[in-house]
Amino acid sequence: MGMPGGFELVAILAIVVLIFGGKKIPELMKGIGSGIKNFKNAVKDDTEKTEVVTTTTPKTEEKTTPQKPETSKQA
Repeated sequence: MGMPGGFELVAILAIVVLIFGGKKIPELMKGIGSGIKNFKNAVKDDTEKTEVVTTTTPKTEEKTTPQKPETSKQA
């Protein structure tokens, strides 16, 4: 069980050409290539947005005024 040899690759290629036709294969490869390119760009943009948010968001501490405890007078 390993990588397919030369004959196996030629057989697979012949089957693909029979199924899709010679003209359809370049269109199929172009579509796959543009899909991968779009995916990489989306991942890159998401990473950049995450870095911008984490680097530009200041960490602010909540400043609260001390509250006086409620004193109730019971008679």
